Amino acid sequence: MAAGGEKVVSKGRTLWLNARLATLDTALPGLGLVERGAVVAEGGRIVYAGAEADLPAALRTDAETVDVEGRLITPGLIDCHTHLVYAGNRAHEFELRLKGASYEEVARAGGGIVSSVKALRAASEADLVRETLPRLDALIAEGVTTVEVKSGYGLDRDSEIKALKAARKLAEVRPVSIRTTFLGAHALPPEMNGDKAAYIDRVVNDMLPAVAAAGLADAVDGFCEGIAFSPEEIARVFDAAKALGLPVKLHADQLSNLHGAALAASYGALSADHLEYTDAEGAAAMAKAGSVAVLLPGAYYFIRETKLPPVDAFRAAGTRLAIATDSNPGTSPLTSLLLTMNMAATLFRLTVDECIAGVTREAAHALGIADRTGTLEAGKDADLAIWDVERPAELVYRIGFNPLWKRVFKGQ
Repeated sequence: MAAGGEKVVSKGRTLWLNARLATLDTALPGLGLVERGAVVAEGGRIVYAGAEADLPAALRTDAETVDVEGRLITPGLIDCHTHLVYAGNRAHEFELRLKGASYEEVARAGGGIVSSVKALRAASEADLVRETLPRLDALIAEGVTTVEVKSGYGLDRDSEIKALKAARKLAEVRPVSIRTTFLGAHALPPEMNGDKAAYIDRVVNDMLPAVAAAGLADAVDGFCEGIAFSPEEIARVFDAAKALGLPVKLHADQLSNLHGAALAASYGALSADHLEYTDAEGAAAMAKAGSVAVLLPGAYYFIRETKLPPVDAFRAAGTRLAIATDSNPGTSPLTSLLLTMNMAATLFRLTVDECIAGVTREAAHALGIADRTGTLEAGKDADLAIWDVERPAELVYRIGFNPLWKRVFKGQ
């Protein structure tokens, strides 16, 4: 199995015809629509995607042919920011907050991230896989073929490794690609007694080297915020990650502007995520660095945030825009990428094209895998979602509705 979690692939040739394609090919306008199109896959990869009239006759030979009867084919969806592996849930503290309890009161009652850390540390790797599978299955049921999964609820070496191993295991028991991200710099564990410097020492000198040596991380993330870690502390983690050859990502500017977006850009980060408080300078820095802005409307909704991310500034700067569920037990217990698209459109005013690109092509860029997935192009993985809709806008417009007709992973 390859790094990041890859499953067996179909070796035969399959032809899907009589389709409408949203190729997401940047050589075409908008979503790269092809009204009467065809897709051919062989050996787990796309060998043709385009107009049916231009399909080489040789590719029809010995192909299993599927008439999709005018349905829409998009790339398989990509959830590029999740905390999917965790134990237990935090429904009780949600109930307390609805009754008026403050964040501090919830924390004093044993809630907050500390409760998730305790639960994950107590769980076995098998426990974590078992608890995570229903969440993963919900994503798969909506045409998701690639999921990024972060650690960050273990906060010690062995527990972080356990979480990352559980995440990788998911790709062995489900037909899905998993990208793992080490998020040791997520929060301060209780045993550190407030000593952030000492904890960052552990992340840099103990946890990160062990994770890298085990080959368990495709990227390294951090949480740069007043309630988490300072830009200087995050820079130490990023320096260590870069020295180990690992790309970086950042939870940035969610609750305040610590110039996390610019910090991420200065390290050539794959992405910076959340970004409600990012300024125009941060947006421009991200665009220049090629860092993707990953917007997380589920968290915005769930914590009742009122500060909108600067979508117009990102557009003006030419920053790539992706969206993701941020699935986690505390601030976004969301396992629907279709609903996430509707939230991004309704709350953040993203267009239909931006939403669909944000869970395909741009999400692939946010994970550093745009060379192999995210668009319908020859040479890419044959990860497809086939939808029973009349137009792409229905994927964003409908709420509580799943029009998936068929999901194809690596040609199967």
